[in-house]
Amino acid sequence: MAPAPQQTDEDIRQLGWTVFFEDQLDGEEAELARLRIDAVHRRRLTGLGKTGQVEIELPPNTNTGDFAVGDWVLANPGSFLLERRLARRTLLQRGAEGRKPIQLVAANVDTLFIVASCNADFNLARLERYLAFANDAGTEPVIVLTKADLVNDAAIFEQQASALQRGLAVILLNARLAEGAKVLQPWCGSGSTVALVGSSGVGKSTLVNTLVGARGSEPQQTGAVRAGDAKGRHTTTSRSLHAMAGGGWVIDTPGVRSLHLKDVGQGIDMLFSEITELAPQCKFRNCTHDHEPGCAVLSAVASGTLDPERLERWRKLQTESRSGSA
Repeated sequence: MAPAPQQTDEDIRQLGWTVFFEDQLDGEEAELARLRIDAVHRRRLTGLGKTGQVEIELPPNTNTGDFAVGDWVLANPGSFLLERRLARRTLLQRGAEGRKPIQLVAANVDTLFIVASCNADFNLARLERYLAFANDAGTEPVIVLTKADLVNDAAIFEQQASALQRGLAVILLNARLAEGAKVLQPWCGSGSTVALVGSSGVGKSTLVNTLVGARGSEPQQTGAVRAGDAKGRHTTTSRSLHAMAGGGWVIDTPGVRSLHLKDVGQGIDMLFSEITELAPQCKFRNCTHDHEPGCAVLSAVASGTLDPERLERWRKLQTESRSGSA
């Protein structure tokens, strides 16, 4: 692959390099190449740095499964032989049932765009899963509702989504229009990194193409949606890092119909803050909010201040997170 024009330290900062990563370098590592992983393959890694995209030389027995798109690594500036991976600021990872290994989704992501569509695929329980996923990783979640132009009253979908978590940003847009990129620009500036998750057919790849704009070298493939159930076909098959027209970076992910959660208790607590804040008022410290006398959460349900369906979804996510099985 032909080398790109020489870049500067400012280009590294535009890639997302911050003081958090700079502080991890010791004196001897100052001259090493700083590369950001832009694609992870079965047996190889590519990264972006001062000289553009490079193929990273891997030491023997390197497991590429230990790396995620968005990771920062240090390499020899001449051979690009991998030296080490830097600690991550945030990490999106999917739990797995049984003994299956955890799947790394993306690293050092500032904002997670949770994409859903204003049609039959809209599902509150699924959105809650993605919110717990984002909360636990330390990224800021933003719900992006696509296909708002295809329904009579998109505000209904917006209101339902906004009620899921305090302070949650919910954006309505048409993913095909350039205005969509402008609406999302507050999260897509220079040096920022966003990732997209959502079911197949909700317009993720279309939105990625809109965000990338004219800078994209190859658009993401998009697919049709079945009329019967509003489900879509998987069109994105691998994760990759793309430069956005607004100056930041976007990581697209394969379409996911279900998201298995494991050990995400902190993310669930943030999502269901109304339950988390009531729990200390319960009579018993280990209250399950199911049948115990003196339960403040059940009292809130009885008084109408807490949605019983919300409590039921909390129970299911807590059980799955603790047991490791859906």
